Amino acid sequence: MLKTLTKNVLHPMWAPVRRRIDARVDSKIAAALEHHQSQIDALRFELKNSRYSTFSPNPSFDQVPAETPFLQYSNCQAADFYHPRFIQLCKLIDERPRFHRKQWEWVFVLHKLLESGAVQSGSRGLVFGVGREPLPAVFASLGANITATDAPLDLATTSSWTSTNQHSAALEGLSYPAIVPDEKLAQHVTHAYCDMNAIGPEFTGYDFNWSSCCFEHLGSLDAGLQFVVNAVETTLKPGGVAVHTTEFNASSNDRTVESGDTVIYRRRDMEALVQRLRDRGHDVEEFRIGPFAHALDFHVDVPPYSGDVHLKLLLAGHTCTSVGIVVRRGT
Repeated sequence: MLKTLTKNVLHPMWAPVRRRIDARVDSKIAAALEHHQSQIDALRFELKNSRYSTFSPNPSFDQVPAETPFLQYSNCQAADFYHPRFIQLCKLIDERPRFHRKQWEWVFVLHKLLESGAVQSGSRGLVFGVGREPLPAVFASLGANITATDAPLDLATTSSWTSTNQHSAALEGLSYPAIVPDEKLAQHVTHAYCDMNAIGPEFTGYDFNWSSCCFEHLGSLDAGLQFVVNAVETTLKPGGVAVHTTEFNASSNDRTVESGDTVIYRRRDMEALVQRLRDRGHDVEEFRIGPFAHALDFHVDVPPYSGDVHLKLLLAGHTCTSVGIVVRRGT
């Protein structure tokens, strides 16, 4: 029977029927493919434009034991955010812990300066490129006297700092009432302008200084490194402490951005700076780059940056993060 049916269907007289069936099938297949392709395109668009495609856990939920070493590496590590000390210092700056390298920089500066003993009631601190950061308010709440400097207006307006609210022109820009009352802030903090490529002679005799991701904006790799040396040797008392953070190339120790509005320091650049400072008689904390030890250490935020998980970012074709250097001036 099957042979007979097959024979009849294949008979030339059935050709028009077969063509109509084939056309129907082709039409249905085409419609199904078009439907699925539109779903695929929509999914691709959603994933490409989603700001929440990566799960970002709350570090406060899963803290490590307090005796775990804290900030044992010079680069931003996801593990740092789970330490109770990180949570404690976030309270000082009136922020909830979040996986963002800028927050890590502020915590790094705070921790290193507080641990150094340089921050005391009545001690003097100097910050470069202060922007709107909360650290002057924190140090003022502890009784330290801070000179908060930012780039002169003619330099700031040639960059994007003023338009992106990253520049301060007066003390009011550093107001954080939840950290310290404005009256006490005014007693302990003064605002001034300072060109980091030409630090004025009036900025001298300080117990500590710091900057958060600033010296990569001075025009070249060499200019930024020279700034760190100058900040240590011209503004600090003997024994004074400097803590500075900057952009770090996590993807190459060879190719990088060497000049322009934002340069990116390689491991070899930072290690050379450490040796240079030591050769000049200063005590420098060991520069150590930690491994990718947590899933979030592998996440790279790409433009337009979401900031939900922002420990590493793609910048000028390089995977970057933040690093810090700690220096105590020699006699």
